[in-house]
Amino acid sequence: MMSKKRKLPIILLIVFGLLLFFAVWYQYTYSMDVAESFEVNTSVQHQKLLIATQGSDFKDEVTKIVIDHFKNDSIAIKVVDISALETIEPSDYNALLLIHTWENWKPPSAIKTFINRTEAYKNKIVVITTSGEGSYKMVDVDAITGESKPENIKPMTQQAISKLEVLLYKTD
Repeated sequence: MMSKKRKLPIILLIVFGLLLFFAVWYQYTYSMDVAESFEVNTSVQHQKLLIATQGSDFKDEVTKIVIDHFKNDSIAIKVVDISALETIEPSDYNALLLIHTWENWKPPSAIKTFINRTEAYKNKIVVITTSGEGSYKMVDVDAITGESKPENIKPMTQQAISKLEVLLYKTD
């Protein structure tokens, strides 16, 4: 029979292994894919929209609806993964749409860094934040929030389009 002193390290090792397995499984199951970068209406346009997103069915559909709404209005649209935000200069765009998921109880670091770096341009930025519970968002960020459910695609996208229209169609 094993002594209590030998059982404790084995039990702790098993618990640690299970926690590690769960963390890896959770990250694999719920992490976002990298979004494909592309441009629409690439000729020189006066109005420019940047969409920074993550790869998921929900976010891909939101992106598609936004592009479909603006593509016939001679607006140059650039879509990038949120990891590319470090190279984005917000002054190059009339409006920026950030679409991200709340991961591990916080925003992705690329989003947080970008928001902090571009504080002076927050009036040009529209944010859609999805989370399991549907209400998480960064403090002091006026974000559209909800769960990544198909029934939320249209209402969340319409809110974003309404905000983007104000930015893209305003007269200076």
